[in-house]
Amino acid sequence: MKFSELLLAAIQRSEIPLRFEPGAEEAVAKPIQELLRAWLEVHTPAEPHSDSDFARKALIDQLLAEVEDVRDVPE
Repeated sequence: MKFSELLLAAIQRSEIPLRFEPGAEEAVAKPIQELLRAWLEVHTPAEPHSDSDFARKALIDQLLAEVEDVRDVPE
C-alpha cells in the first residue's frame, strides 16, 4: 500500500466534511506529504561519516520513498 493511500484513508475517516468536494482529500494530503518530506530531509545527514549516520540516512531514504509513493509501505 502506498503512503498516500494510507493518508487519504485517514483523511476520509476524519470528521472533516470534505467528501462532497472532488479532490478535497488529495488537497488536504498534499501539504501533509510536503511537511513530512521537509521534516525528513532536515534530519538527513548531509555527509554521513559513521555507521549510525549511514543507517539513519538509509532509513530516511526509505521513508522518503514511501512518502513520495515510490515504494510501498511495509505491512
